[in-house]
Amino acid sequence: MRAARNTYVVAVRAPLARSGFDDLPRDGVYTIAAIAVGEISPADLGGLLGVSKQAVSQLLDSLVLRGYVRRSTDAFDRRRSRLALTERGKAVAAVCRRAIDQVEQRITETVGEERVHHTRQTLEALIALASEWNCAPTAAQGL
Repeated sequence: MRAARNTYVVAVRAPLARSGFDDLPRDGVYTIAAIAVGEISPADLGGLLGVSKQAVSQLLDSLVLRGYVRRSTDAFDRRRSRLALTERGKAVAAVCRRAIDQVEQRITETVGEERVHHTRQTLEALIALASEWNCAPTAAQGL
């Protein structure tokens, strides 16, 4: 599983560097992708990454300082932070999406749509088991 994940990492790194986004911190791409999908809180982000609140805060500070993410206070609940991508962050998300689409196109060309579909179903079942057993991946596990 780790080697398969690494294919995506390698596929994304080169286009990001060519596009001038070589200053992303560890977990920066994953964080930007999570924010791009929809509203996510820092607490939820920590759960996805399997890291502490302090680690999430440091990561977000870095992304804000580098111009990828904008953090603001929720207008309805001042205790909550809202996260949004800047134009720079949106550009990173677009580069990543194109790179991922290319990998997935190659996989589909190699094994066919039906096998890709079955693999997705299997991975979704595996993720559901992790949620059911309350064993979210941690950063130390490299997921």
